[in-house]
Amino acid sequence: MLSKALLRLGASAARHPWRVIAAWLIAATLAVLAAVPFGGRTADSMTAPGLDSRRAAELIERAGTGQEGMTAQVVVTPLDDGATFFDDDGARTALTRLRAEVKRLPHVLGTSDPAGALDARGDTAVRGGLVSADGRIAVVRVQYPDQSRLSAEDLDALVDLGDRLRAELPLRIEMGGNLFYAFSDPDGGASELIGLLAAAAILFLAFGSLVAAALPIGIAVFGLTVGVATMTVLAGVTEVPTFAPVLGSMVGLGVGIDYALFVLARHREYLARGLDPQAAAGRAVATAGRPVVFAGGTVVVSILGLAVANVPFMTVGGLAVSIVVLTMVLASVTLLPAFLGAAGPRLGRIGRIGRALRAGRSGRLGRRRDTAAAGAVPAVGWRRWIGHVSRHPVPYAVGAAGLLLTATLPVLGLRVGLPDDGSLPQSRTERRAYDLVAEGFGPGTNGPLVIAADPSGDRGVVDRLVATVAADPGIASVAPTHIDRATGIATLVVFPTTSPQDKATADTIARLRTDVLPTAIGLGPARAHVGGAAASLSDVGRRTSQRLPAFVAAVLAMSFLLLMLVFRSILVPLKAVLLNLLSIGAAYGIMVAVFQWGWGGALIGLEATVPIVSFIPMFLFAILFGLSMDYEVFLLSRVREEYLRTGDNGTAIVEGVSRTARIITSAALIMVAVFLSFAVADDPSTKMFGLGLATAIFIDATVVRMVLVPATMTLLGRANWWLPKWLDRMLPRGPVGTDDTDAESTSEAPRPRLVDR
Repeated sequence: MLSKALLRLGASAARHPWRVIAAWLIAATLAVLAAVPFGGRTADSMTAPGLDSRRAAELIERAGTGQEGMTAQVVVTPLDDGATFFDDDGARTALTRLRAEVKRLPHVLGTSDPAGALDARGDTAVRGGLVSADGRIAVVRVQYPDQSRLSAEDLDALVDLGDRLRAELPLRIEMGGNLFYAFSDPDGGASELIGLLAAAAILFLAFGSLVAAALPIGIAVFGLTVGVATMTVLAGVTEVPTFAPVLGSMVGLGVGIDYALFVLARHREYLARGLDPQAAAGRAVATAGRPVVFAGGTVVVSILGLAVANVPFMTVGGLAVSIVVLTMVLASVTLLPAFLGAAGPRLGRIGRIGRALRAGRSGRLGRRRDTAAAGAVPAVGWRRWIGHVSRHPVPYAVGAAGLLLTATLPVLGLRVGLPDDGSLPQSRTERRAYDLVAEGFGPGTNGPLVIAADPSGDRGVVDRLVATVAADPGIASVAPTHIDRATGIATLVVFPTTSPQDKATADTIARLRTDVLPTAIGLGPARAHVGGAAASLSDVGRRTSQRLPAFVAAVLAMSFLLLMLVFRSILVPLKAVLLNLLSIGAAYGIMVAVFQWGWGGALIGLEATVPIVSFIPMFLFAILFGLSMDYEVFLLSRVREEYLRTGDNGTAIVEGVSRTARIITSAALIMVAVFLSFAVADDPSTKMFGLGLATAIFIDATVVRMVLVPATMTLLGRANWWLPKWLDRMLPRGPVGTDDTDAESTSEAPRPRLVDR
């Protein structure tokens, strides 16, 4: 069985700690060294095969106009408040020089020329979105090739040029565009440090020992180093999205510390019972390590299930995060027992400061013995609380379920999209450029649409397209049409009346595709497609929304089957699936209230309401359902152990839940602290990941695990462990069960019957 294999693995690592530690050091060194020559930079390609925006990009690529590539925009305004580009020769000369300098940057295919357009014909400059009607704001659009030929160095070169020209020209210079979105460094470093410091404080309070508190942190940092280095190597092979390192760090720190905490708590418990460190480490890995392996595997399988969306960047992003989670699981069952063996009996003792803190809380400073171990006995307070809930299961079950259902209600107003640069803080140049463009040209100019049309011999189709598109109420203006002579493919850059993240923009895109373009094209062979960044993101959002129900159903079915194998029960996994669904739904509802309605948004630095990023609900569901299995398996494994030992359902619930409550709440506090540290990042997507994960984990570890689980299990009674005889014969033995490696599953009481006979 898995437990016996883990027992041997943990005991061997504890007996030969320096060999295992050396092996991990070598692996980490090789991963970091490989990341230097073979690694790549993260980048975003928010598209997927089969989408209308993708077909538009393919037509533009055929035409060879270069408009299928990346873009940036340099937005400028004279420093002199009274000056305009119409009448200030100095400002216009500075604008000409700026454009020339930008055009000489590596990989730049071309730039728009607002100064030249002004000289030639002023109305063209205004109509093309190059100079505002009052002459105060000008835009230099910069065209780059396809993203695969670019790197973060191209963004750095543009930013460095802007920094230099700000000191030399009488212009205010701001920059934005999808080049920034694709290659800006993701948020992370400071958030990771804050999360680690908070986790260290919680661990010290939980264990009262600096050594014990340092071990989970060390394991998480070590595993994160290996996992992120491996992710970097993956980025050299395929395109890894920019959110993957941030999300990988967030999830990796959370699960790494939690997994190590579970094993360490069991190890200290066995030390308190008198086992030697090597035996205690082996037994801890055999018992607590089984839920860790199962829970980690569930996280990985759930995240890899994102492939059903058929959106490549989500699939690769899920694979990258899964690598980090797998690394944390391996570190928890190999590297951690090595550290436990090297530490010896010291982990069973409480340090001087921890002794003072605990004794101070009890009023007996300096009088406690030094042999207490975290989790050795169930805390009296938790036992009293769980017993109270078990004696009043109906009001607690109804009240907690009602609370979570109420928190879920805002999901009915969920709107997916992608926050534009207008949601960034004012400290970012992208936000300042966005505001200048919106002020001078209207909000829709920040997210132009590109219509690609193949006339296929119909000479009048382009004129009809321009006329019908310009007449649409959602379109503010249409730039001059570009027609490729070789292919005849026409590209129209059109500017909506609303901002990229506005729901009205998505409605305009849908209307262009279903009504406007078919009307202009007619029944002939010509075809036209709507592309551009706003259209691509709208398409990805629609696809993920369509695939979300199938993905959720698949994850729920998989989780039910796995838990049924684990606990040899039908009602326990069914209850677990429903309760996990409740906690995730409540987290979604709170996200909608904060990000779409603005409730409490200022607390996390949110300056404007934004839609929920299109791919985040699916990502969050995959991650949260896997993470909730951590607590589910850890708690129910202990309840099952007690049930197999005593045969009494009520005793098993009180003892099992109270024995795990301290560890689960400590683990949840750590995860919440880590995730919330990311909720204050600049990027709204990172905020959503951080707040969504923190909220769901907090709800899961408090309302669900400490109220709903004991209440519902009390109501179900012995039916919790019911399994039909025929099904029991069909099912293979699960990876998490009870065997001779489990100290809590000895034959102190007759084994209860778990199946119908």
